[in-house]
Amino acid sequence: MTTTAPALSALAPTRTPLSAARLLGIGAAQPELTITATELGAPFGRTAEWIRARTGIHAVRRVAPMTEIAHLAAQAASTALERAGLEVDDIDFVLTASCSLDRKVTARIAAKVAPRAGWMAVNAACSGFCFAMSSADNFIRTGMARRVLIVAVEQMSALLDPDDLGTSIIFGDGAGAAVLGPAPSDVNGIGPVVWGSDGEHRDLIACDADGKLRMAGREVFRWAVESMPAVALEACARAGVDVNDIEVFVPHQANARIIDAVATKLGLNDVVTARDIIGSGNTSAASIPIAMTRLLEGDATLSGRLALLLGFGAGLSYAGQVVRLP
Repeated sequence: MTTTAPALSALAPTRTPLSAARLLGIGAAQPELTITATELGAPFGRTAEWIRARTGIHAVRRVAPMTEIAHLAAQAASTALERAGLEVDDIDFVLTASCSLDRKVTARIAAKVAPRAGWMAVNAACSGFCFAMSSADNFIRTGMARRVLIVAVEQMSALLDPDDLGTSIIFGDGAGAAVLGPAPSDVNGIGPVVWGSDGEHRDLIACDADGKLRMAGREVFRWAVESMPAVALEACARAGVDVNDIEVFVPHQANARIIDAVATKLGLNDVVTARDIIGSGNTSAASIPIAMTRLLEGDATLSGRLALLLGFGAGLSYAGQVVRLP
C-alpha cells in the first residue's frame, strides 16, 4: 500500500500576517529562600554595608537544594497567562530564555507550561528575555504564531563558586514570563530591537573549565556604562520616540551602580526605574520580566506606559527595545 504525503499547504496553519504585537500579561516567581547581604559577605569578611555600596544588593533569592526550578517557571507562566486572560491552549509557541539551564531542563519546562505548543530555546545570557521578546514579536507580525509565551528562568546559583567574591554575592534565581499577542492596528506595542554583541570582550563574563561563572566586575561596569546608553537611544529612535517620552526604565538588574549611571547618562533619573536588584540579586535572563512584574504589582497605574528595556551581559550580548507595559 502506498501513501501520498499531504501538500505543504495542507499542513501549514492558516495565518494572516499582522501589523503589530503587544504584551498581554506578565508574571514572576522567586524562591522563598532569602540570603541577606550580611550572610553573603560573612565568608569573605565583608559587611552588608560594603556589599550594598558596591552592588545595591540587600539580599538575593535562591532555590533551596530540593526546590525544582521548573516549578518556578510554571508558576510565572501561569500568572502571565492569567493576567493575559488566556488559557494554555491559546498559546501557539513557547520561547524559553536561560543561560544556566541545559536544553533538557528547558524542554521539560516548555512541555510543562504549554504541552501542545511549538518550542524553542534562546540563550543570550542576561539579554535573553529581550532576544526572545523580539523573536516573539516577529513570529506574530509575520503570522507564524498568534500568541507566544516567553519563559525566562535561571538557576544562577548552580554556576557559582562559593569562594569567588565577584560572583557569589551577586547572583540569584528566579523566573519571569510574558505573553505576547496581536495588537490593534493603531497600537505599537513592541518597538524594533537593537541587538548585538561585543565578542572581543566576551571573556569578561564567562564560565571556566569547571563550569563556574567568572566575571571581571570593574571592566563589565565600565563597558556597560560606556556602551549601553547608545543602545538605549538607538532603541528609542527605531521606535519613533524620544528618550524624554520614556515613562518607565527597566534595565537588566546587574548592579545598582550600573543602573544609576546609565539612567543618569540617558537623563532618566526622574522616571520610574526598576531596582529589583535590591531584593533579588542578578537573575540574568529572568531579571527584566521579574523587575517589570514587581513594578506593575506595586503600581497598577504603570499599565500602558512607555517602557525602555535594556539587557546586557555575558557574551557580551546586549539588546534594547521600547514597549508598552501590559
